[in-house]
Amino acid sequence: MARFLSDAWFRELVERIEASEAYREAAADWEGDVAFWIEAEPDRGLEEDVFAVLDLWHGRCLGGGLVERSRAEAARYLIAAPYSRWKDVVTGHLDPVRGMMQGKLRVRGDLPTIVRQVRAANELVRLTGEIPTEFPDEG
Repeated sequence: MARFLSDAWFRELVERIEASEAYREAAADWEGDVAFWIEAEPDRGLEEDVFAVLDLWHGRCLGGGLVERSRAEAARYLIAAPYSRWKDVVTGHLDPVRGMMQGKLRVRGDLPTIVRQVRAANELVRLTGEIPTEFPDEG
């Protein structure tokens, strides 16, 4: 079982994205890397902010993993939220596009482009939900 937000967890996610024909079809016209800013919540076991990037290109995931803040800020899209919101996304309790529209997930980048990619976003969430995951506030 991989710990959420670890290199092993992101390696597993990249592998699952690459193996998914459903994602490949849903994201065929997606271009651009997506960065994630997971804001610390020490009371939930996440002591420091975590930054990660997925290099997504036309239904492929060319790589991804933990990065420095500067790399995340250089991504075409940056999505930020506290750890507990990200956990809600990964566990399927918060639809990411709805969360963006409601301001629960803050987005830097072209939101209309992201909103048009609902199928791809839903497939990414489905794939993350398949990863056996240990969360910081559950261990």
